[in-house]
Amino acid sequence: MAKVLYLFNSSGEWIAFKIGKYLYNKNADWIGWFPWDNKIAVSIEGEYLGTIYKERRLLYNNSQPYLGYPGYPGYPGYPGYPGYPGFIGYCALSNGLTDVPKKFLKEDNNG
Repeated sequence: MAKVLYLFNSSGEWIAFKIGKYLYNKNADWIGWFPWDNKIAVSIEGEYLGTIYKERRLLYNNSQPYLGYPGYPGYPGYPGYPGYPGFIGYCALSNGLTDVPKKFLKEDNNG
């Protein structure tokens, strides 16, 4: 099985995880993928979702340039429950960065 990379917001709260090129929310729902590299994530619909910064922070860059339509990777299947990584410390946000909007995390249930 591929390695799980836990991702956190600026407050240190666990918000998502990455396995391979796929991104999942805390409920293990597929919410996006990494079409160009291992840093920039897009939603399943192809909309910019966030960028992974140092210390495993998934943050939203308000000035992210449009990189083109990424295509569709195909459904990855259910990843299984990844476990609970806990919290990491707070980090200050740089200009232009915010936490990923809740609409992308799709956590209406249990989140």
